[in-house]
Amino acid sequence: MLFLSILVALTVNTADIDKKPHSGETVVESPEPKALVVYYSRTGTTEKVGELIAVALNGDTEKIIDKKDRSGVWGYIVAGKDAGFGNETEIEPTKHDPSDYDLVIIGTPIWAWSMAPAVRTYINQNKGNFKNVVFFTTSGGTGYDKVVPSMEDLIGKEAIFKNGFLEKEVKDDSPGMVKKLNNMIDFIKRHFES
Repeated sequence: MLFLSILVALTVNTADIDKKPHSGETVVESPEPKALVVYYSRTGTTEKVGELIAVALNGDTEKIIDKKDRSGVWGYIVAGKDAGFGNETEIEPTKHDPSDYDLVIIGTPIWAWSMAPAVRTYINQNKGNFKNVVFFTTSGGTGYDKVVPSMEDLIGKEAIFKNGFLEKEVKDDSPGMVKKLNNMIDFIKRHFES
């Protein structure tokens, strides 16, 4: 139930409110970027954040599917090893071409102080196809500042915005998560107004 409340709050906070112009004024609507939210999520945490961002921006979503089974304890261990060593993995074909979008927002869980192998693979497969990027991470405690620089190096450009979400704040639908999401959405909209 709280998840739906957050979704409504994000939509209301970021919606363009129809203001009637005073006599002689014209209203110029700022174009929203055509946005694609791409994420990999093993447990649903990164997916939850990605879906909220997509709704707030009226964007498309692309869930990266890793062909390697990463479920259970063994999957968790192998995932950490693969991430820590900077390994790629085999992913399912994606349905959206990132070059068709003004903005691609990429989300990854942090494993062993690194991006998930499926995200590394996605970035490598689409290098040169990103006009503007935003990165977000989810983790148990590692800050996004430990992972985003390697994502920027891999993609070959600096993100226009980056943010990290703690697993606990996402699972609890905390006000801190809502504030971070609103800051991200507001920044993105302002960026594309100019």
